[in-house]
Amino acid sequence: MPQAAPPELDDEPGRGRTLARRYPRGLQIEPHTHTWAQVLYAVSGVMWVEVEREALVVPPQRAVWLPPGTQHAIHMLSAVEMRNLYLHERDSRHLSERCEVFEINGLLRELITSLAERAREDDDAWLDAAYRLASIELAHAPRSTLRIPLPDASDRRLATLCRAVIDNPSADIGFEQHAAWVGASVRTLSRLFTRELGMGFAEWRRQVQLALAVSRLAEGEPVSAVARMLGYLPSSFSDMFRRELGVPPSEFRPTGTLGGVAGFAEESAAK
Repeated sequence: MPQAAPPELDDEPGRGRTLARRYPRGLQIEPHTHTWAQVLYAVSGVMWVEVEREALVVPPQRAVWLPPGTQHAIHMLSAVEMRNLYLHERDSRHLSERCEVFEINGLLRELITSLAERAREDDDAWLDAAYRLASIELAHAPRSTLRIPLPDASDRRLATLCRAVIDNPSADIGFEQHAAWVGASVRTLSRLFTRELGMGFAEWRRQVQLALAVSRLAEGEPVSAVARMLGYLPSSFSDMFRRELGVPPSEFRPTGTLGGVAGFAEESAAK
């Protein structure tokens, strides 16, 4: 897998920093931290972001808030046009102290992209105002709750199985096959899933599949192609999608946010 190094940031406080880069599909940025807070955003493409013991699938309708010192890793699920903001700790104390996924509206999108593209300009008044407004908008942006729990490294078998599902979430591969591959009994792995992740294998894999499906649909991929990628017949995939999220994939329209889908996911999990 190709890899990229994260940007280096000095520790001098200032109005902010930006990053504008293009990454190919499949590129990975290994776990790392920054002394600055970060707004991780892609104007196009889909990212898989791992933070602590959670995975976040991030299409262009969402961004990730990472407080200073938050360890994170990124995998590009497609070609990505990244536009990040970095805020010094003393300029971000009014924002959350935990990692959050928030929804991008038109104003935030324009602020982030404009700052990334005009970072080298010497219009100090405009830059100061733009960073302040972006910081205010971040504090009020709607939050998303669609997250995928991840295991720690305490049990190699569970961690290996979860990574295999993330790399290939196809429904064609059964739990028994995964168990045989990692060298554990079905009973043992079932117990580990419940204890470590708070749910069974089938439910956890559905969360992975749904997160990937939502991101692919947000990118404009046909429902039939998404269904095949996940190992479903289109009709079976539509039934699963409607059952879990309350709306069929053919009616999913990510016009500006994904909040409705996240809400359906929460409601489904509660049931």
